[in-house]
Amino acid sequence: MPTLVISDIHLGSSSRSDVLRVPALREPLLELAKGAERVVLLGDLLELRHAPPRDVLAAARPFMEELGQALAGSELVIVAGNHDHLMIEPWLAMRGEREAPGALGLEQLIEPRDASPIAQRLAEWASPARTRVAYPGLWLRPDVYATHGHYLDCHLTVPTLERLSVGAMSRLLARPASGFATVEDYESVTSPIYAWRAAVSRDLPVGGLLDGQTTLRAWRALGGAGDRRRDGARPGRAHRSLAARLRRRAMVGAFPLAVAALNRAGLGPLRAEVSATELRRAGLRAMVEVATRLRLRDGHLIFGHTHRSGPLPGDERSEWRADSDDGAGALQLVNAGCWTYDRLFLSAKPGESPYWPGVCVVVEDSGAPRLERLLADRTHAELDPRAAVGAG
Repeated sequence: MPTLVISDIHLGSSSRSDVLRVPALREPLLELAKGAERVVLLGDLLELRHAPPRDVLAAARPFMEELGQALAGSELVIVAGNHDHLMIEPWLAMRGEREAPGALGLEQLIEPRDASPIAQRLAEWASPARTRVAYPGLWLRPDVYATHGHYLDCHLTVPTLERLSVGAMSRLLARPASGFATVEDYESVTSPIYAWRAAVSRDLPVGGLLDGQTTLRAWRALGGAGDRRRDGARPGRAHRSLAARLRRRAMVGAFPLAVAALNRAGLGPLRAEVSATELRRAGLRAMVEVATRLRLRDGHLIFGHTHRSGPLPGDERSEWRADSDDGAGALQLVNAGCWTYDRLFLSAKPGESPYWPGVCVVVEDSGAPRLERLLADRTHAELDPRAAVGAG
């Protein structure tokens, strides 16, 4: 098995949603990694937006040490995402100090010591694995490209906090996403946002809006959790108080007006639809837009970021495919899912939800990449890091 791809682990999450903090939940992944020639951690390995790096790294160390032992000299590649962009920020800053840096391409392979102190420490813990950093992605085969996928926020039509931040930065810099054609275009509006978010949590833990919990509560209030069509989100509690029901009704009524105002302000285009179905479709449309603008036209594109694994049995395959303009080829999308336990997005039945944690992508020397769901049979009690025995 040449390559194993894992995304969105979020070690050090303040909500303790990172399931790999539980030793028993690491075992299936570590066992699979023993047979890999290469493991790719495809972004958001660390949750550097919630707490100071020292706290996050302390939470990450056990997993990194065990993964390094499992690989036993094989290759480990770490890709920075939006939640751990601080891992690559020093390298980007040094690049900006050069007189004539080369253009950022789809693949930059960097030694950990050159990427950042954080990357260097992770590499030391992962020894004897041979560690490199890649940004914004890497070629696993001539026909398989992997990237975290955070550039899709530039084209997302769901009004997430990240999407609004990108829209505001694009407007401030007069760099609309409709004109993007290079990696540097995407970096120009995303990197400043990520740097600010990392700076906020550098010394003290954050909470509320910035740790994502407020966004999840708002999504539930707007009815996203009640949409069980295909994406298996849990419905909200039926026994809400009258005051809570009235607040929800007011929010639902005001939401389309707020989205219309954001569009008039030039932060769109946005849609007043936040169902689980629309989250999936909007994410895929946006990823196709990124691939088209960066001229990824054929083969397979592996990404994460949205936490929604796929394509899964029952998915509409056309949503996961981008045909080339000349009809000569097509790009197949594959989402590596996540390793976080967010009960709001999960079904009662184990493994039923496409947001169920414990997913990886296996890439062989030939053939299509395939999804492996390593924790699909685990119960809620087993998965919840806040309750599981052995949680750190």
